[in-house]
Formats: sequence, C-alpha cells, structure tokens
Amino acid sequence: MTTRFTKAFGVAHPIVQAGMSWASSNPALPAAVSNAGGLGVLAAGPMYPQDFRAALRALKAATNKPFAVNVPLYRAQVDEILDIAIEEKAPILVASQGGPKKYLGRFKAAGIRCIHVIASETHALKALEAGVDAIIAVGGEAGGHPPPDQVSTLVLVRAIAKAAPDAILIAGGGVADGAGIAAMLALGADAAQLGTRYLATKEASVHEAYKNKVLETGIFGTALVGRGMSPIRMIANDFSARFLEAEAAGADIEARRAIFSGSSLKLAALDGDVANGKIEAGQSAGLVDDLPGAGELTLRLIAEYRSALARLSGLDIALEGGLGRGLQGVL
Repeated sequence: MTTRFTKAFGVAHPIVQAGMSWASSNPALPAAVSNAGGLGVLAAGPMYPQDFRAALRALKAATNKPFAVNVPLYRAQVDEILDIAIEEKAPILVASQGGPKKYLGRFKAAGIRCIHVIASETHALKALEAGVDAIIAVGGEAGGHPPPDQVSTLVLVRAIAKAAPDAILIAGGGVADGAGIAAMLALGADAAQLGTRYLATKEASVHEAYKNKVLETGIFGTALVGRGMSPIRMIANDFSARFLEAEAAGADIEARRAIFSGSSLKLAALDGDVANGKIEAGQSAGLVDDLPGAGELTLRLIAEYRSALARLSGLDIALEGGLGRGLQGVL
C-alpha cells in the first residue's frame, strides 16, 4: 500500500487515525495504530502541558514507528504545548483550527514534518503555499468540526486533488472501512483519515457509554449543531434536540450560544453523560458495529482495502481498444 504519503512519512499504510480530544489523548491508541502500520495521532487538545509531555514520552517508548501529535491552535497554552512537541522531538505535527504561520517556521527548523487540517479548497491552497508537508481535507460527514458549508468529502477531496495535484492529500470524513479508504485514494488522495471508527476501539479513552452510542447509531443518527458559530457534528441526543428546537424557533445568536456553551465534549467523553454532552462523531458511526483493538482494526482495514481493489479488478469492463484490460492491470 505505497502512496506519496507512505513514502514521505515513513509509514507502511495510507491510514491516519484522527487526533480526537479525549479519545486519543493517551499513548495507547496512537501506539497501537502506529505499531500496526498506520499513523497514530496523540491529541493534545484537552491535555495540560505536563500531561501532554508525559503522554508523549510514553508514546515514544511504546512505538518505534512514526506517529504524530495533534494540536488545535486555538487552545489555551498553545505556545507551551508547541514548545513541548519540539523539545520532545515529536516526528510529525498535525495542526488544526488555525493558520500554519503560527508554528511552521519553528517546526521546520526542528526537522518536524507538518500536516495541516483544512475544510475548504481556499484554505488548502493557503496552507500549501505557506509550506506545509501535507494537508488533511475534512468533509461534511466528519464528526467534530466539519466544514461549515457541509461540502461532502466526495466533492471536497476531488476539488482539492484537482486544484493541487502535486500536494500530499489525506482525506477524512465518512470513512470507516477499507472500501472507504480505496474510495479516497480513487478520488486522488494519498491516504485516508478515520476518526469515528477509531473511537469505537478498546484503546480509545472515552467513556464506555460514549462508545456504546457510536455502536448504536445509524447513518441518520447524527446532528449538526452550532451553525453560525463553530458547528459540530455529533450523535443526536437531548442536548442537540434542545439546540435545534431553539434554532428552528428563531432564537437569536446569543440564546443559541448560551445553549451551545452549556454542553461540552468532556461531559460525554469523560463523565459519560451521553444525554447532555456533545457526543462528537461522524455519519460513519452507522457503519461501525464492533469494538476491536486499534491494532486489530488497522490490520482489518488493510485487508478490506485489498478486497475492495480485488473486487474492482474483477469487474467485467467492456471498453473498446483494450482500455478495460489496461485498467485491470493497474488495479
């Protein structure tokens, strides 16, 4: 499974485990993914600086394979977190929720590869112009913070692949199995990012009630909450119903903001309040129905990807001029 991504970042397979606050804010999940040949990502979002340093050291001790740290650039104490990532020689930074100019020079000077998360073609081109090593394009199906305009992964990834064909592109949103990975590569991506699928693993450090909600939810079971603010895609619950009812009733922005700020991801992920917390998850929750180990899951994804390619190569493509035979040779 060799792509431009695997060559550039030294991983065996084009699989990236998304940096997810609380779920991958521990060394166990990213270590398991990296040891299985994907790129595990430690999420610094909710971590105190001293806890981030300890987790980063534990992760380095748990794997000799490439891994990344994810840092949301809007978080408190972000400069201290970024300094720790440099001091501890994290091999790869995945930055989100901000512009690359804040960190790029220091990380490049330290020899750290930089990946930037974007949700639009415009932001992708700006990040690439700034000099990032790769971009992660996140479509409207994704959990957490998808693009406000809700352009689907299918369309967004293809648009960016056409606009920046030389860029290393990682695609996220709606991917939960090997067939989804194959689809992203077919669109022009060099790897796929999976978040919700890795939420439902033994190593994900969220409450069991949170994981159970992911397993129970169908493809129609998510809600987009917070339009006009910082929208999140989450599993529908009492909190999302309250917010959406206020939105439908024409509540002004301040009233909606009060409801929005009255809930948190921590409430669901750490405390297990899945009625009132923000259960961030993507539409691909409807494709998730078990709770494997993260390493086992990564190996399964590889097998599913190969099965998807085998299915395509076995199609009876009746095209003139031998094009069908040529396509089968590529696959």
